[in-house]
Amino acid sequence: MSYKDGKAVEEEEKVHRIRITLTSRNVPSLEKVCAELVKGAKEKSLKVKGPVRMPTKTLRITTRKTPCGEGSKTWDKFQLRIHKRVIDLQASSDAVGRITSTIAMEPGVDVEVTIAES
Repeated sequence: MSYKDGKAVEEEEKVHRIRITLTSRNVPSLEKVCAELVKGAKEKSLKVKGPVRMPTKTLRITTRKTPCGEGSKTWDKFQLRIHKRVIDLQASSDAVGRITSTIAMEPGVDVEVTIAES
């Protein structure tokens, strides 16, 4: 609370641009967390953009099947796909804290919250 001209004035909470980045190997759990975040933000009547689907990173490893190097030259190919979603909000940091604390995070979903001044 601040004072202006001798009268108490309530300060408004500062509105920030907040970017929530979600990454996971499992698409259904990632989409579930995204839907819960967007639903919680819209219930609190916040400005929401997203979830924006970012390109999938595919990590590939090709290795020989045989351990000794002899025999026919056969190869194993392994890949790991990492999916990413970005949600942009315009809200106070307290509101985002309340939204993220109420939803149940799925195992294997990484959440990164970035706050920028607007």
